[in-house]
Amino acid sequence: MDVSALEWSITVGVTVAVLLFDVLIVARRPHEPTMRECSAYLAVYVGAAIAFGAWTWGFHGQDYGIEFYTGWLVEYSLSVDNLFVFIVLMAALNVPRKYQQEALMVGIILALVFRAIFIAVGYTLVENFSWVFYVFGAFLVYTAVNLVRSYRNHEEEHPEDNRLVRFAQSHLNVGQEYRGLTLWWKENGVRVVSPMLIVIVALGATDIMFALDSIPAIFGITQEPYLVFTANVFALMGLRQLYFLLGGLLKRLVYLSLGLAFILAWIGGKLIIHAMYKGGVIDWEVPTLLSLAVILVTLAVTAVASLVKSSKDDVEVVATDSVPPAPAPKD
Repeated sequence: MDVSALEWSITVGVTVAVLLFDVLIVARRPHEPTMRECSAYLAVYVGAAIAFGAWTWGFHGQDYGIEFYTGWLVEYSLSVDNLFVFIVLMAALNVPRKYQQEALMVGIILALVFRAIFIAVGYTLVENFSWVFYVFGAFLVYTAVNLVRSYRNHEEEHPEDNRLVRFAQSHLNVGQEYRGLTLWWKENGVRVVSPMLIVIVALGATDIMFALDSIPAIFGITQEPYLVFTANVFALMGLRQLYFLLGGLLKRLVYLSLGLAFILAWIGGKLIIHAMYKGGVIDWEVPTLLSLAVILVTLAVTAVASLVKSSKDDVEVVATDSVPPAPAPKD
């Protein structure tokens, strides 16, 4: 893929401009956004991703357009899973709703930074060592297996119990009051650290863990650094609005981890086949268009099955609550 320096400059420049615009607005007026506000921003970000994919298709060819859309869907799916962890984290650390926007914005910026670092490292590895595709593929399959195990064992996410978070809580004089992005101040001559700093540490640790999954996954779709970067950027934009827009709906996606497990296992297998193809063991690869179809069908089935299951559970709870208590036995 022949990407000019001008294209790279415009892409990075627009990304920085959007982030600065978002940060300046959030910092100026911390608040809990309305559904209308969230819907408008989310429509703009999703529309921009679709338009960018169409532009890539038109100017760089059909194959690269399909690779972008597939990579964007994979990264977006993993980011939605990341949102669920953010919800658990915000609740566990008692972050006020009006300051959650700021915390999420910091989390998204950290995610972009960490993913940019991992993209650079990953690209260097895949360009110089073809065997690394075996490692990436095996890692994604291993991650998929762990997701299934966690689901079957009903293990809950506890991002606030991260070692780094516990270390910060035990070694810093953490106060009880949230003051937005003001991370420390003095009370009676003693420096106090805002609990928001603990939130940021937890978000950063979570972002690193998710980057370890998402970067091998996107390299399973495309090895073009420009598409890898833009797929991640568009997947992260609008997550803050999606967090408030969906809210409790994310908790109703009970089969999300199973759907992501299947997607990661599929991409892991695709990476292993790609490694065998690069090594001359086989003479065919899994078409990206097939991967796009598999991912779309998996996400659709996961969403429908989750909502059906959640609705059934709600009906059972209502039915159980409506049963009158048994009469007390007479003496």
